Amino acid sequence: MPVVFLGNEQDQYPVDESRWLQLAKDALRAERVGNDVEVSVLYVDEQTIAELNEKFLGKSGPTDVLSFPIDEGPPEAGRVPDAGGNGPGSPTAEDEETSSLLGDVVICPSVAARNAPEHAGNYEDELALLLVHGILHLLGMDHMEEDEAEAMEARERELLAEFYKPINASAWQGPHA
Repeated sequence: MPVVFLGNEQDQYPVDESRWLQLAKDALRAERVGNDVEVSVLYVDEQTIAELNEKFLGKSGPTDVLSFPIDEGPPEAGRVPDAGGNGPGSPTAEDEETSSLLGDVVICPSVAARNAPEHAGNYEDELALLLVHGILHLLGMDHMEEDEAEAMEARERELLAEFYKPINASAWQGPHA
């Protein structure tokens, strides 16, 4: 099973860490992510996500979710720094068993709570949607073009239908397309 690290660095809104940890693992497994992959999920306050939004996307103000994929491949064999020969720094059997980092998903619960009525319906549903959305971004999906957005939203709905059990199941309509 993929490894997911989850941290909650805000205290304004409740975050059911075990619930979201399981949803992240289920979504990654459904997307056929290997057992050697690590993802970190971090819940932060508005100031923190606004700073990340400005620093990495050049946009001002807080947002609901940011994804930071790690696009690095495996380290090259050889010596550091010239990567030539079999010296220190060359991969070993031990290195091959270590996990590789897929990336980070950062979610702001206060923005999620504010957006929930117009997006997924309620706070918990919005957190579920944002988590799956962020993971799909790590896996290379995007929504810049209309066809990409449709494919991403369809996959979000499929993953949520399979793995997310809303607290108020009778009211769950799924994320709005």
